[in-house]
Amino acid sequence: MTQDINFMTKTKALIDNLKSVCANYGLGNDGNEFKIITQVFLYKFLNDKFRYAVKQEKPELDQAENFSKALIDLSEDEYQFLIASLDPNIPRLRPEHLISHLFVKQNDSDFAKTFDDTLRQISIENAEVFSVKSFSGAKDTLFDELTQYISDSSQRDAFAKALINKLFEFSFEEMFEQKYDFFATIFEYLIKDYNTDSGGKYAEYYTPHAVARIMAQIMVPAPVKGAKVYDPSAGSGTLLMSIAHQIGEENCTIYSEDISQKSSNMLRLNLVLNNLTHSIPNIIKTNTIAQPTYLDTKFDYIVSNPPFKLNFSDFHTDLDKDTFKKRFFAGIPKIPNKDKDKMAIYLLFIQHIMFSLSDTGKAAIVVPTGFITAQSGIEKKIRERLITNGWLRGVVSMPSNIFATTGTNVSVLFLDKEADSEHIVLLDASKLGETVTEGKNQRTVLTLIEERLIIDTLNNKKAVKDLAVVVSKEEIAAKSYSFSAGQYFEVKIEYTYITPEEFANKMKTFETNLSELFNESKTLEIEIQNNLKGLKYE
Repeated sequence: MTQDINFMTKTKALIDNLKSVCANYGLGNDGNEFKIITQVFLYKFLNDKFRYAVKQEKPELDQAENFSKALIDLSEDEYQFLIASLDPNIPRLRPEHLISHLFVKQNDSDFAKTFDDTLRQISIENAEVFSVKSFSGAKDTLFDELTQYISDSSQRDAFAKALINKLFEFSFEEMFEQKYDFFATIFEYLIKDYNTDSGGKYAEYYTPHAVARIMAQIMVPAPVKGAKVYDPSAGSGTLLMSIAHQIGEENCTIYSEDISQKSSNMLRLNLVLNNLTHSIPNIIKTNTIAQPTYLDTKFDYIVSNPPFKLNFSDFHTDLDKDTFKKRFFAGIPKIPNKDKDKMAIYLLFIQHIMFSLSDTGKAAIVVPTGFITAQSGIEKKIRERLITNGWLRGVVSMPSNIFATTGTNVSVLFLDKEADSEHIVLLDASKLGETVTEGKNQRTVLTLIEERLIIDTLNNKKAVKDLAVVVSKEEIAAKSYSFSAGQYFEVKIEYTYITPEEFANKMKTFETNLSELFNESKTLEIEIQNNLKGLKYE
């Protein structure tokens, strides 16, 4: 545990040091700082991952006094044989690509060009595994030419040297040896200043870890293998990482779509840090609703925290294609005359997810709580279809302010093509949680005990007083397809039997008390009137 904290501290120090370098060269809070920090960190991580894997495969390299030189001294055949024996998730690097090689070369003229060329070569030679694709098929490379973000060209060599010196200070290799599992925390620390909800057209959506854990542990209560996992609005990948961890990274393949370039790059980094490099080719940067890549693919598990409201009027007509008719069975929200930013795009995501489930598929979707009780429209059509098909496993209504960036109350729908329709769990967690302050925002945080209570209640199909009810599809249909637990809680009225004599005595006491209050009221009225008469103008 001490060693774990030690590595965590060193890793965070590296991130802070990289930010300091950016600040010293005028890039603090610059729009390009995010690219530099995340890409340089990723280069460091891949460099150390390669070194560790090569030493595992060829132990004599670990004993060499100079690792880089020993690697250079290998014949081309030996090197190619070594590379071919590595796991597909390991990057393919040449000796001249290593940080240790650049560290030695840092005083050469035009070092910035050497630095950028190195990153470009790594990108090209690893494009097959590490590139994010867009809908058109174009590939987004692993690294940019980072020194070009320094506008003063005379400072670029010094900037590249400063970065290399920070990267050379410590190694991740011992962490791989110990198999420490804290890279989710490191990822959060790495992106904490950049993954903010800017309120823009395609703002990033961040799902709290408690919600992600609850979704994963309810969806995957028992071991599974060979699972295809999908998120149509992946963001930086919090939900995907959580369910992959629950299934086991080696037992699943991740698929994702998101319109944001920034989110797609964050997700790629998250996959690398969480032993899911094999899924990077399945990250697609696209408009999932209008230009879906995986329309003909069915998934075993789908998780999603989609944008709730968004102006999609510019691609509204594209959604009326015949190929989308079955997909959007409940309809497409109309374009309003005003407040177009409030168009309920999440209703399209729910329908897309239902369409994308395999025959035994399961899904967990974050929705605004208003969805679960709406009396008409697309919302009710979707709920009715879920009940008619027998796909609703349960609903958890979360506490308000569980998301720091929105005051919207949210619920999580749990869908399962093999759901037990006679025991659907509706759980109202709105009164749980503790309030914490994060910057200017207040957020509700569930305790670990409360998380466990929610997970166990849903997985064990338990009714818990004032928390959860277990109902059948017929009962839900009778309540106008409402998914709100509160509408099914029993209202208990306690009756106490009393004799006629006791009733008469109670009534006499009430009458006496009332009479005394009336008399007191009259006395006060007379007193107030007399006091008013006594007032004089002075």
